Amino acid sequence: MSPRLRKTMLLAHVGCSVGWLGAAVAFLAIAVVALTSSDGPTVRGAYLVMEQAAWVALVPLAVASLATGIVQSLATPWGLFRHYWVVFKLVLTAGATGVLLLYMQTFQSLAEVAADPGADLQAVRSLSPALHAAGGLLVLLAALALGIYKPRGLTRYGWSKKHQQPPAAEG
Repeated sequence: MSPRLRKTMLLAHVGCSVGWLGAAVAFLAIAVVALTSSDGPTVRGAYLVMEQAAWVALVPLAVASLATGIVQSLATPWGLFRHYWVVFKLVLTAGATGVLLLYMQTFQSLAEVAADPGADLQAVRSLSPALHAAGGLLVLLAALALGIYKPRGLTRYGWSKKHQQPPAAEG
């Protein structure tokens, strides 16, 4: 991969990852409003806004962050399975994306209850969105720390790749 393309991919990855982090912060803020507001329409509206924010921002940014991270690691000397920090970051990102996608089914049900004006407000309120958003933020911050600090440590595969003998020249 050319240096220009590699930097473009890095820009895409960092942009998607930072966007995902920001969307998660916004989602958490709206979830807190939904938990603490005494105004019924505000609580109901918060769930409807969170559902749209999740489908329009959280899910696409999570998938894009995962995809661009994989491409970035495959196209650089870091590799996908050579360094423990890359493997851990991949596991965190893939896990967070998977949990988000699975949680969307549950969250859709919460939003459907919130959309029903006849539903009891206590049936609408749930701690679950705030807990999932806070947990997601912790996971994303851990992945961010790994990407910045890049702790040392080669995997067994990375060690063997590093210590492979170059092919002997025929002559």
